[in-house]
Amino acid sequence: MSFTFKAIAHIQLAAPKGSEDAARVFFKDILGFTELEKPSELKKRGGVWFGFGNYQIHIGIEEPFSPAKKAHPAIEVENIEELKLHLINSGVNVIVDGDYPGANRFYTADPFGNRLEFLEWIA
Repeated sequence: MSFTFKAIAHIQLAAPKGSEDAARVFFKDILGFTELEKPSELKKRGGVWFGFGNYQIHIGIEEPFSPAKKAHPAIEVENIEELKLHLINSGVNVIVDGDYPGANRFYTADPFGNRLEFLEWIA
């Protein structure tokens, strides 16, 4: 093949119309991601973008909206137990799943019901 995959540019999650402020509370205030400036032409569509490290999560508006209950991003974390405690203390429900050999992981949902996985590899 004459092409090479380089990276994932972003992950997009759907949200209902008017949900940008709820996305900011969860992704920026609780998770600590940085809000990214959307290009002016794309701002018309609504939604909000966030980043951490070299990664981006885009929250796009979808009508009618239906949350992703099975499909999900998996985000690798350092000090996952601290994140879990932080989320619980912030009122976010976490579901621990010990079925992935070699990983400490849990699931949660964003304010719109989209599934998110957080994991830390066990050394």
